[in-house]
Amino acid sequence: MPDSTPVRVARELTARGYNADRAAVTLLADEPDPDAAVERVADAASDDALTLSADDVRALLDDANADDAPAATPPAEPPDTTTDGGAPADVSAAADASATPPAGSTPTDASSGATAGDESPTEAGSPDETRGGESASVGGRTPTPPAVAEDVTGHSTGTGEYGDFVTVFRDRYERLSKKLRGRINHRPTDALDAMPGGSDAAIVGMVNDIRSTASGHWLVELEDTNGTFPALIMKDRDWADVVDELLLDEVIAIEGTLADDGGILFADSVHFPDVPRTHRPNTADRHVQAALVSDVHVGSQEFAGERWDAFADWLHTPDAEAVEYLLVGGDMVEGVGVYPDQDEELDIVDVYDQYRAFSERLKDVPGDMEIVMIPGNHDAVRLAEPQPGFDEELREIMSAHDARIVGNPATVTVEGVDVLMYHGVSLDEVIAEDGDESVSYDAPHNAMARLLKKRHVAPQYGGRMRVAPEEKDYLVIDDVPDVFHTGHVHKLGVGEYRNVKLVNSGSWQEQTAFQKSVNIDPDVGTAPIVDLDTLDITVRKF
Repeated sequence: MPDSTPVRVARELTARGYNADRAAVTLLADEPDPDAAVERVADAASDDALTLSADDVRALLDDANADDAPAATPPAEPPDTTTDGGAPADVSAAADASATPPAGSTPTDASSGATAGDESPTEAGSPDETRGGESASVGGRTPTPPAVAEDVTGHSTGTGEYGDFVTVFRDRYERLSKKLRGRINHRPTDALDAMPGGSDAAIVGMVNDIRSTASGHWLVELEDTNGTFPALIMKDRDWADVVDELLLDEVIAIEGTLADDGGILFADSVHFPDVPRTHRPNTADRHVQAALVSDVHVGSQEFAGERWDAFADWLHTPDAEAVEYLLVGGDMVEGVGVYPDQDEELDIVDVYDQYRAFSERLKDVPGDMEIVMIPGNHDAVRLAEPQPGFDEELREIMSAHDARIVGNPATVTVEGVDVLMYHGVSLDEVIAEDGDESVSYDAPHNAMARLLKKRHVAPQYGGRMRVAPEEKDYLVIDDVPDVFHTGHVHKLGVGEYRNVKLVNSGSWQEQTAFQKSVNIDPDVGTAPIVDLDTLDITVRKF
């Protein structure tokens, strides 16, 4: 086995149908003849073994060595070099790791809202250059399984009847209006009708209509469970541009003064459910990292396979020792029939074969990493949101790595940090409708901030969005996340909104003919890495 590295050992094992945790790979890589060691272990391992631990490998090597040379001494386990914070330190490069940033990384100040256009991440070197010729030491970590909340998977009950839509919109109104009622002296629409003209008044409602008047002012009609009421936003108000970011069906509050005849509310201010300014994020109690990726698009002729290989190789190196979690934000495969003439751009035409190919790529990821995946609009699930996780047949196809498969959206708690994972189809809507030039495909994190402000991942019904009615609105952002992770638009965006980290993680697909026709220039091979103990973000580009 030339260049006896952990990466090559892992690939040899997966080729023989086995995963192995990092300590197991390290033991095999440190053998005098790793090729022979892999062969002995694979031959002796149980057929129903899925992931080989360090203890498994040590026992199998002991048995094989006992047969060949009874006096042989098994290789020693890598020493315990746990740091004070509880995170295992790199055995081979611990002395240098704290002094020199990892090659190929670009620290990103999340508060600056930097995107790929603001600060270009350094290209990662080839796998061997990244490793620096050293073996990756991992110490046999066992990541904590993430907890999942607000996942529709297994709870979908909607039938598409009219009453289901009424139920989901009433639920949205009730939950979001509660976040606003304590901040204003709210009155129902029918109560406003009974109030005398000139009174101070406020209303919480769902945006039912937005239109301009002949004089250039804005008339915003709000709806609650009792009826509708119009509010007029005067064009000369210094905050009137708030109209540019309003979407139909979102829940807002408007304060103002009733007209003399009481039939309209002259707006003095507009309030959104929003993230409290006092929000303080959770952090992990040890040094541990999560890699955020999305839009892999296996099956496309433009799938960036070499870049993915470089990413998977890097995950086996000492630089990635702290990366214990991989969160995949949807579009694992290219899918079939998603856009016009897509079949002309497919490398794999059968969607099940696409998932099999994706599963093979997933095997290159270290076996002891915790993986969480949500579907996207290219995946083989319903298009209407919320999207349940994959069915049993697809789960079986992708079972080799034992990934956690949840719905879109879902909140995943990793080491105490709440990560809201949402594929991001509604970003198209926000970018198209918002009048602020900073809310664009080149800065997707700004569109994400809008969704946090509205406390809903897909406020506007219809248009680009397909919404499935359920017993509750799974798209409401009830609890403020610590990290908001999206994909879909194939652009890298990193930012912050009221102490919530915003990450749109780019893609693993080069520009397709369709993307070129709609002027999408993707950011390819990007993997934002989040330090869960500090929430600092480093962007890796492969």
